[in-house]
Amino acid sequence: MRRRTILQTATALSSSLLWAPAGFASQAQRQEKEEAHNLYFSKLNALLRDQGPGRPVMLIDRQALEHNVKAISASVGKNKTWRIVVKSLPSVPLLRAVMQQASTDALMVFHQPFLNEIAQSFPKADVLLGKPMPVSAARTFFRSYKKHRRGFHAEQQVQWLIDSKTRLLQYQALARELGVHMRLSFEIDVGLHRGGLTTPAELTELLQIIEGDPQHLSVAGLMGYEPHLTGLKADLNHPAVKSVLEIYTSFVEVLASAGFNPQELTLNGAGSHTLKIYEQDRLMNDLSAGSGVVMPTDFDTHHLLAHRPALFIATPILKRYQNNPFIEEPPESLERLYYIYGGYWKAQMVSPANTGEPIYQSTNQSPVTTSASIDLKVDDYMFLRPTQSEFVMLQFGDLLTLSEGRLGERWPVFHQTG
Repeated sequence: MRRRTILQTATALSSSLLWAPAGFASQAQRQEKEEAHNLYFSKLNALLRDQGPGRPVMLIDRQALEHNVKAISASVGKNKTWRIVVKSLPSVPLLRAVMQQASTDALMVFHQPFLNEIAQSFPKADVLLGKPMPVSAARTFFRSYKKHRRGFHAEQQVQWLIDSKTRLLQYQALARELGVHMRLSFEIDVGLHRGGLTTPAELTELLQIIEGDPQHLSVAGLMGYEPHLTGLKADLNHPAVKSVLEIYTSFVEVLASAGFNPQELTLNGAGSHTLKIYEQDRLMNDLSAGSGVVMPTDFDTHHLLAHRPALFIATPILKRYQNNPFIEEPPESLERLYYIYGGYWKAQMVSPANTGEPIYQSTNQSPVTTSASIDLKVDDYMFLRPTQSEFVMLQFGDLLTLSEGRLGERWPVFHQTG
């Protein structure tokens, strides 16, 4: 491997930590720049060396989690519904903890097997599909649901998402075939341009079809997602936000003119990145958020600055090289080499702080570089923050909870199939 290539792939990743989770901020800020871990991660390292399973684990910090739930609940307010995004928190015990603290049964589901699991585990849940599902996915759900309903009533508690006349007609045919009633919400394009109804006239035509078949179909509401606002230091007066609300309003007016009371319907929007924008908004009554609860790195955005990271990958060190064998005269930041257990996750190294990119990517053993002043041993742990939650959280088996400096419950994650 050429020296130039190695140097390019081993570029230093990040600066020192700007935060310290779960009440350790003042102590962490006093740590020397080249300490291997700040106080928070030093305690975690010692805890995992003593009690950990000796493999990569996904950690949930309960105190940080509860802090973030409180912040989101405050933004949503008492007059709106917080709809928790299930794909971002794919674990029944995790969802239950968040739902209980937030006092909400409203969920948004993006994956058909997860819908089956929600129906079995949360009999009071109010479920909005987060994307338009193929009609075969809806058929699969109803067949499974009839076997495992456990008090969940899909005809009253599920809102299927409709993005076109074609899909509406498919769902109508399925409802007639199965002899069921389906509540329908409409995906509207409020500026993202990822599908959905683009004009109020389209909604008018779909309402006429539904009104002609009340035995099988009814209207539940609207869903307008706007992640194109992500990162904007925006409030309700920002032109991009005004555009979203103007488009949304045009669809609400169609519902009102058709005889519906909009406030009796689900008017869903937002996401973790943008939810805080709508604290004073009186149009949407149902706001979505999920990842803001656990804070993967992709969510370190303007409106979430007060949130705390609550999700970490902890992985043991398998091997240590005092001198980096890949580079004859390595720069100071690349002098020492460690091999960690696993790797190639959607994640960024967070402790030790000034850790280089892996020399090469491996899901088996990943070689990472540090300066010689970072002094970790074999069987010590390194810590990463996932860049997203939904996919990465499913790669480690049970989530390992952390509460007040102690390892706690193990929370199983959802199955990808079912």
